[in-house]
Amino acid sequence: MQRRALNNRWQSEAWEPFGVLPNYAGASEPRKIVEQEGVTQWLYPGQEILLHRDEAEGYYLNVSTAEPRVFVSWRLDEGRAAPLLLTVSYHEASRWLDGGEQVDSVPMPPEIYGWVGEWVEKNYRPEPNKRIRPRSFMHPRDRARN
Repeated sequence: MQRRALNNRWQSEAWEPFGVLPNYAGASEPRKIVEQEGVTQWLYPGQEILLHRDEAEGYYLNVSTAEPRVFVSWRLDEGRAAPLLLTVSYHEASRWLDGGEQVDSVPMPPEIYGWVGEWVEKNYRPEPNKRIRPRSFMHPRDRARN
């Protein structure tokens, strides 16, 4: 997570996710990793991305775009932003936003892209489009029933 100082009369700082480190094997506690003039970054290890079959379409939509993303749900906790959940599903991130959560995205690292892409290839099967026949093609007596 990154905090940037703002030159704004109503808001002195902005928090945002800055990136995702796949397979991080360092310390398990959150820690400050960058502190420069106007910018501070915190590392929050231990976050997981779990893939679920019922989110397969949301994963497919994400990895099939030109810029795949990791979505981060986060909250301010005692003056510092902390990530709560991560997802790579467009649909799940959309539900979080609809529920009023703070959600931002970061570029998907190649390691995660490869993992999600492989999972999508094995597990995603598009729903066949059900064709609805226009009423104009129906017999007049059948139109009355619908």
